[in-house]
Amino acid sequence: MATKKPKKIFVLDTNVILHDFHCIYNFEENDIVIPIVALEELDHFKKGNEMINYHAREFVRELDKIAGDKLFNGGIQLGKDLGKLRIETGKPFSDAMNESFAEKSPDHRILAITHYLAKNNADRPVILVTKDINLRMKAKSLGIVAQDYLSDKVQDVDSLKKDVETVEGLSDSDIQKMYDVHEGLKAKDIKLKPYANQYFILKGNKSSALAHYDKVTTKLDRVEKTRAYGIEPRNSEQAFAFDALLRPDIQLVALTGKAGTGKTLLALAAALHQEDKFDQILLARPIVALSNRDIGFLPGDINDKIGPYMQPLFDNLTVIKNKFKSTSKDYMHIEEMLRTEKLVITPLAYIRGRSLSNVFFIVDEAQNLTPHEIKTIITRAGEGTKIIFTGDIHQIDHPYLDMKSNGLTHLTDKMHGQELFAHVNLVKGERSYLAELASDLL
Repeated sequence: MATKKPKKIFVLDTNVILHDFHCIYNFEENDIVIPIVALEELDHFKKGNEMINYHAREFVRELDKIAGDKLFNGGIQLGKDLGKLRIETGKPFSDAMNESFAEKSPDHRILAITHYLAKNNADRPVILVTKDINLRMKAKSLGIVAQDYLSDKVQDVDSLKKDVETVEGLSDSDIQKMYDVHEGLKAKDIKLKPYANQYFILKGNKSSALAHYDKVTTKLDRVEKTRAYGIEPRNSEQAFAFDALLRPDIQLVALTGKAGTGKTLLALAAALHQEDKFDQILLARPIVALSNRDIGFLPGDINDKIGPYMQPLFDNLTVIKNKFKSTSKDYMHIEEMLRTEKLVITPLAYIRGRSLSNVFFIVDEAQNLTPHEIKTIITRAGEGTKIIFTGDIHQIDHPYLDMKSNGLTHLTDKMHGQELFAHVNLVKGERSYLAELASDLL
């Protein structure tokens, strides 16, 4: 008879709670320990309009709902097939910790609690769960098992880049069907098993075509290189991106790729091209302060503080405006849209909480959002809204996110194959040879 494995004890760092306030329900039958230090830290995050503040408030409310009038002594059962939750009060530093750390910071106090639990539960694995890599290294140096919060990590990131497929060896007659409106080309005719809104580069002996798979008709539609508000695609991936952005039945689009591939520019041009179909165009990005310094450190009023973060979005708009003369109808129309707030460029935090109906909503730098933040944005979408997420999963500024755990990767993985979703990974840089070389080599 197999011996039953002992339940594990997971000690949660504050950053895990701020990343996902539902995290306590993701550890199966194992027990959860919340260091009292984490509650102390959550107090500092309860006020504010950022998603991190929302998570702090929601977790405290959830904790209050679980506890009610009960004490945490011995732990409180979280539910069927789940473990117990308890709060662990502060513990003294061991000799090893006193010799290693002069400062009794919150991180070190969490380590002390975990160290104490490991010593007093020799029959059970005790694991510190934190998104702070440095804290994991400190824990391991003390002989404490530590791991990242893995619940929302995508395992196969490389597969997300393969939404554009090249099919070679087709007959020229099959390619010709793509140009025949009445006939068209069925996916089964060329032995393809595509998913909804997949894009293809089809190559025959002497001809080729760009194609989009329509799951409803099971046909491959020809994708033409469309010009939108002075911007035209320079390669096949950009043509596919424009196609997804301009298709009314695709309500959710993810554009990934390195810097300079045209993600934000294409999205903005497509939005302006369709502006008569929407009540408003919103272009936003999350503010992730550099070097862990809040925007409060920057001089000036709030507009001066957020200006540097929003400038890349205004730069993309300037590229489009420069396609026209300053006296032209299109140029003046963009200026009018900005003046009347038909087109709004703003930090993402200023939009959170709004109900978004009949809006073309572009979220730039989405790789710096958590999966829960992405979900919150999408669930705000009302009738007629189209949401575009753009970003480079190799260029993450958020201290607790990586290629596998960021919201853009999570979105692309979970929405894969849905009829209202399309993903295009842009490969070729179009700024300049220098920019592309730097992106590849540096």
